[in-house]
Amino acid sequence: MEMRLLGRTGVRVSSQCLGTMMFGSIGNTDRAECRAIVDRALDAGINFIDTADVYSRGESEEILGEVLRGRRDDVVLATKFYNPMDGDPNHRGASRRWIVKACEDSLRRLGTDYIDLYQVHRLDENTDLDETLSALSDLVRDGKVRMVGTSTWPAEWMVEAQSLASTRGHVLPRCEQPPYSIFVRGPERDVFPTAVRHGMGVIVWSPLNSGWLTGKYRSAEVAPSGSRFDRLNTRGWRLGSDGASDKLALLPALDKIAADAGLDMVTLALAFTAAHPAVTSSIIGPRTLEQLESQLAAADVRLDADVLDAIDEVVAPGHTVDPADYAFTPQALRHLGARRRPHSTK
Repeated sequence: MEMRLLGRTGVRVSSQCLGTMMFGSIGNTDRAECRAIVDRALDAGINFIDTADVYSRGESEEILGEVLRGRRDDVVLATKFYNPMDGDPNHRGASRRWIVKACEDSLRRLGTDYIDLYQVHRLDENTDLDETLSALSDLVRDGKVRMVGTSTWPAEWMVEAQSLASTRGHVLPRCEQPPYSIFVRGPERDVFPTAVRHGMGVIVWSPLNSGWLTGKYRSAEVAPSGSRFDRLNTRGWRLGSDGASDKLALLPALDKIAADAGLDMVTLALAFTAAHPAVTSSIIGPRTLEQLESQLAAADVRLDADVLDAIDEVVAPGHTVDPADYAFTPQALRHLGARRRPHSTK
């Protein structure tokens, strides 16, 4: 397993990161198999594990805490905060009030006294960025967190955070975690160049595009039994969308590229993300040990230039097939009031 520097932190992490979103009620409730997945990943050379407080409402962190007991220092452990954890309106976001509590909760569930990488899961447009960075800096100075980062932030806010941290004496966000895959190439346009310019590591999530690049989805009508869309009952939301039709139309060409290269679709997709020079590590998120085995092989695959050129012909650099996959929509577009001038009160 190749080790790569995480930006300018001096920390080396594996080119594959074990994502544990599928640990717990949302995916795999068999804790013995979750342990086996972690064991196999570590044996394969992975030293980087990513989770979040919101994954199965803390259960993923709890499982990791159990599994890593006695070998915590063997891994670079990352978690995230921001998403709602319950019905309390203040148990979410990036306020100092929530950051401090969320961190304490994660430390308890993970059974550790420090988090290697603490990431803001999404941009909180309703909280002063200075407040967020100040709180994160205090966690670093208190020894509870080693590094901080962001996830799915627009490039302009990445720049804002770097500038504000520098001028106010806060710790710098050291990495960004965007979605990236053959079908989601938008980060190549702005996020990747911004990260490189500021010396930030890039940890990409959903390199298989929620299963689309495993080759299992071949119809806009029926989700294969046991697939994510089938288990989470999201068939109507995604499989029937225009984006789904566009992806289905592109899959045969990608099938041919993979076959000509002597690879399966999973290996092609994972090797593609690892090939970009801005990418530090790609998050693989297996639900089962079998899925993990199918993904580990890609770590040693290097795609030739002609294969990458062929992929560029199918999905152009910088293009995202389904914009909904980018997972961030500015508040100005989400809320009608932000786009309408109020009527005069004369």
